[in-house]
Amino acid sequence: MTDAPSSEPLLFSGLKVVDCGTWIAGPVAATILADFGADVVKVEIPGAGDPYRALPSGPLSPQSPVNYTWIADARNKRSIALNLASDNGREALMRLVRECDVFITNQPFPTRRKLRLNYEDLEPENPRMIYASLTAYGESGPDAELEGFDGVAWWARTGLMDMVRAPGAMPGGSVPGMGDHPTAVSLYASILMALMRREQTGKGSKVHTSLLANGVWSNACLAQAAVLHAEFPARDGGPRSPNRVLYETSDGRLLQLYMVRTHAEVDGLLLAAGRDDLLTDPRFAEPADRMANMGAFIDELRATLGSRTAREWMATFRENNVPVSLVAQMGDLADDVQLAANNIVAPPTDPRVPASVVINHPLNIDGMPREGARWAPGVGEHTDEVLGELGFSAAEIAGLRSRGAAG
Repeated sequence: MTDAPSSEPLLFSGLKVVDCGTWIAGPVAATILADFGADVVKVEIPGAGDPYRALPSGPLSPQSPVNYTWIADARNKRSIALNLASDNGREALMRLVRECDVFITNQPFPTRRKLRLNYEDLEPENPRMIYASLTAYGESGPDAELEGFDGVAWWARTGLMDMVRAPGAMPGGSVPGMGDHPTAVSLYASILMALMRREQTGKGSKVHTSLLANGVWSNACLAQAAVLHAEFPARDGGPRSPNRVLYETSDGRLLQLYMVRTHAEVDGLLLAAGRDDLLTDPRFAEPADRMANMGAFIDELRATLGSRTAREWMATFRENNVPVSLVAQMGDLADDVQLAANNIVAPPTDPRVPASVVINHPLNIDGMPREGARWAPGVGEHTDEVLGELGFSAAEIAGLRSRGAAG
């Protein structure tokens, strides 16, 4: 993330976006727009604000004095606190809607109906607006009304949870935001397509995606087989490839082979590991023999790789061009130079951000300027500023607060 050179404006400079969502998948689409210069106003409930703010304080979350999820996902926005259940709060929102280019929401449908936030409610106020809807299970069908999060709709419902487990083991849960963040990129792409069409037609439109759709898409290699009623092989017949298991080193780390498939690649692995004796072992000498005795072959590899540390093996395998990867632990990421080299993490440009680096979104266009990470706002930090831009006087803003319509 770098500051934009003064000679070139940010791509979305002048684009007005209303982020009327919570948690991750919807709001992060707005974050990406903000990174490229859009003026994003996040609408929050007075008081607590977006409940996502509290995630790092949960008992199962990594403990830090920094609200690490908020600085990553809410950066480069302004926050306005409005009580949308009140007439005055809704009128303030309508002023935002009338001036915006993009309106993003992932509120459940019952909430949208109650607060009159559906596309049909807002489109008459601004026919050029792009209305971006994020749901758990899609816009229609028997489960459209259900609330859900990525651990359920993206992970469990789509077969991913069931497939990503060892034979005979119970599946694991997803980590926070694992499906939300890629889904946000899909919503962002949908918004861009609608903005391009608006350039051609002058008309706004509704765009939408869901956690379910993105989870099925993530699992498309297997999901396409499933919807065709393909016959899946049993998962309890033992390993069929050395690439499908993990190998523990002497210091307790795990190594993963990848793309060790051909006869020559297997030979290279064994020579680098000092197990050239296995090249002439009749159980493994030919690919067909190795497949027939795959369990024994993997046992030999496990015994060998368990004799040295991960650092030693990685140095050896890199030197010999053997495709092996270290299974990263979370503590490894802070020292992974590949992240900074590819702008996956970058220093913030705002000294108020309490972090040396911030995770970047994965979209890169060479030569296109973007915002560095700026302060992620407090609840309603910009209420007065935004309402003033909408034409409210200081007295009117004070009146909204006194009536509980703004915070």
